[in-house]
Amino acid sequence: MNAPEHLVFITGRMAKARLEKVAATLPAERFAWSIADAGVKVAALMTEEIIRRRVTIPEGATRIVLPGRCRANPEALAQHFGLPVERGPDEIVDLPAYLGLAGRKVDLSRHDLRIFSEIVDASKMNPDQILAKGLDLARRGADVIDLGGLPDTDFPHLEDCVRLLKGAGLKVSVDSFSLDELTRGAKAGADYLLSLNEDTLDLAFETDAVPVLVPVRPDDLASLDRAIERMEKAGRPYMADPILEPIHFGFVESITRYHETRRRWPDIEMMMGTGNLTELTEADSLGVTALLVGMCSELAIRNVLIVQVSNHTRRTVEEHDAARRVMYAAKADSALPKGYGRSLLALHDKRPYVQTPDEIAAQAAEVKDPNYRIAVAEDGIHVFNRDIHSIGTDAMAFFPNLDVAQDGAHAFYLGGELTKAETAWRLGKRYVQDEALVWGAAADAEVEDTTAFKKAGHTKHSGPDGTTRDRTSPEADAGRPETVGPGETSAADAVSETPPDAGARIVCGKLVPAEKLVPAGKA
Repeated sequence: MNAPEHLVFITGRMAKARLEKVAATLPAERFAWSIADAGVKVAALMTEEIIRRRVTIPEGATRIVLPGRCRANPEALAQHFGLPVERGPDEIVDLPAYLGLAGRKVDLSRHDLRIFSEIVDASKMNPDQILAKGLDLARRGADVIDLGGLPDTDFPHLEDCVRLLKGAGLKVSVDSFSLDELTRGAKAGADYLLSLNEDTLDLAFETDAVPVLVPVRPDDLASLDRAIERMEKAGRPYMADPILEPIHFGFVESITRYHETRRRWPDIEMMMGTGNLTELTEADSLGVTALLVGMCSELAIRNVLIVQVSNHTRRTVEEHDAARRVMYAAKADSALPKGYGRSLLALHDKRPYVQTPDEIAAQAAEVKDPNYRIAVAEDGIHVFNRDIHSIGTDAMAFFPNLDVAQDGAHAFYLGGELTKAETAWRLGKRYVQDEALVWGAAADAEVEDTTAFKKAGHTKHSGPDGTTRDRTSPEADAGRPETVGPGETSAADAVSETPPDAGARIVCGKLVPAEKLVPAGKA
C-alpha cells in the first residue's frame, strides 16, 4: 500500500483554526498533513520573502499548498523549497474538492458540440460590420458564423461577406429560405447550408457545402426521413434538424421528434436550433440552455444553432460554451451534471457561506485595527473592526454605526461593498470583500495577475484627518512561526480557556452573553 501524500498548508494566524478543522476531515489513508503558520495575521498578505524567511517545511513533505489569495509566486517558492508548490482554493471549505475528494477530477477543457452562431440581420449590415461581429462571436466561443438571410430583403454583398469571414479563418454557414442566396453562398465558399428539405435537396448535389436537412413542415418527420435516405444513398455528408418549436406551439412534440429521429438513425449527425426556446421564453437563458444542451448530450446531437437577439440572451454564446463543457465532462464520467464548477450557476451558489457566524465572531475578536471587514454568513451581513461587530441584512442600516461620516471616499467604498454583500446574502451567493461577485457564464470574470497584490482600496486610503489608515507591514504584529501536524498543539493554542456560556458570542474581543447580543438587522 502506498504511503499517504504529505501536504503542507501554509497559512496565517487568523485562518489556522479553520484550516485545521477542515484538514482533520481529510482521509488519513490518502493524505498526511502539516500546517505551516507563518505567524502573520492575514495569509493573503504573505509574500514570497515572508514565506521563505518564516516557514519551515517538515521532513517527508511531498507538496506545498498556498492559500488561493496568496500572491506569492508558486514557481519561485518551488525552487526555494525543492518541492511542488501550488495555489489552492480561495476558500478553505473548498479544500476537499480541490484535493479531488469530490470523487472526480474536473476537466472542462473538452467538448463535442459545435456552435453555429447566427447573425440574424446580416443582410442589413455591411461586410466590415459582419466581420467584426463574426470575430467577436468566435472569441466568445462560436465555431461557425451563420449568415442569416431575411425574407424580402436583398443580400447583394453575401459573397463578399462569406469571403471576408473565410479569409479571417472562420467557418461560415448560410441560412436562407432563398435557393438563390444559398447557391450564391455555396459558390462563395460557405461550409454549410441551412436549411434544405426534400423539395430543395438538389442543391446539396451541386456544391461541396454540407447541408442541414429539415422536414418540409415541422410535424412532417417522414419528409425528413426521405431526405436523409437520399443523402445516405449518395454517401454525402449532412446533418438533420427535426426543428425545435417554442413552448405552447409544439415544443414537447418537437422534443419527441428529436428522440425519434435518433432512434431511427442512430449514427447520423444532427443539429438542434435552440433559439426558439431561449429567444422566445422570457426566462433566464442560462438554465434553459443547460437543459437543452443536456438533451443534446443524451441524444448525441453535436451541433447547435444559436441566436443572440433579445437582451436576455446577450450571453447565449458563452452559456452554450459553458454548458457543452459541463455536459461533456459529466457524460464522460457517467455522472449527473453536478460538481463541475460554477459556470452554470448565475444567481445562486451551491455553497454560498464559507464561514459560520461563530467563525466570523472569532475572526472579529482578533482584529486590532480600525479597518472595516465585511463577511456574509447565513444570519446576514457582518461588519467589524476593533471597535464594533454589527450584524444585519440591510446595507444602508449599517451607516449610523460606521465612523465614516467625514470620510466620503471610505463611505462610498463601504456603501458599494455592503450593497454587494446584501445582494449576495439575498440571492445565496458567495461574497468576498474587494472581489467581484461571480456570475458564472452570465458575465465575464475579472482577469487578474495572481502573483501581484491589488491596489489598496478606500479602507486603506486617507481618513478624515488626512492620515493614512493602514501602512503597516503584514509582519508588523507577526507572532512566532511554527509548523504543526494533526494532534499537535501549537504554543498559541496551549493557553487554557474557560468554555464560553452557551449562546454567547465574541464581539470586538469581548465575550457578550446571549441575552445582550443585538439581534440581526438591529445593529
